Amino acid sequence: QGPISPSRPAPPPRKQNNTTKNRAAAMGISRDSRHKHRKTGGRRNIHQKKRKFEMGRPAALCKMGSKRVRPVRCRGGNMKYRALRIDAGNFAWGSENCAKKVRILDVVYNATSNELVRTKTLTKNSIVQIDAQPYKQWYLKKYGVDLGKKGKKGGKEGSKEEEQEKKSRHVIFKLKAREAKQKLDPAVEEQFQSGRLLACVSSRPGQCGRCDGYVLEGEELTFYKRKLEKKKKA
Repeated sequence: QGPISPSRPAPPPRKQNNTTKNRAAAMGISRDSRHKHRKTGGRRNIHQKKRKFEMGRPAALCKMGSKRVRPVRCRGGNMKYRALRIDAGNFAWGSENCAKKVRILDVVYNATSNELVRTKTLTKNSIVQIDAQPYKQWYLKKYGVDLGKKGKKGGKEGSKEEEQEKKSRHVIFKLKAREAKQKLDPAVEEQFQSGRLLACVSSRPGQCGRCDGYVLEGEELTFYKRKLEKKKKA
């Protein structure tokens, strides 16, 4: 055939095949091991496509803020609750057998990465600072001692205003008997003066939508205090 004459219209442009582009965009997080090399270092032949049950999802990376939880439907019709923002939780004070709903004030340590501390991300086993006020009120009611003041004697003087409300002789003796038997960890008592307690998150906010945990005491508290001091010096 000869050259195309100028009068003949040019052929339409060829359609670009977008399947590869779409495939790249649709790629999700997969938890399969078919793409991995063998123990010997050899490559595997991929004989099947990705399966829905091998699917993974992006991390929740729950931050501090007013409560924002999203339900996620999972395999078998089960539900997960993604906490995207959360600002309070139930924290147990183990030695006193007392649990209170308290505000989470700050994230101070995470063994995984300092990046999670910088971005105030709440994960399981994060070390956080919580508001001590609910525990302080509970302690005052049970033992008649105000933990906010320095020294237990000072605490009693400070709590005279509260004692103005009439207490029977029986109640006063009961509180004194409780206080006599009571031994409080000095490291925990010291924290009450600042109004903040160190606590550990034991729930998984990205899975159950809650941020619950326990107040640090004893050897665990000493361990994390040492870690925080080392971090300050660095």
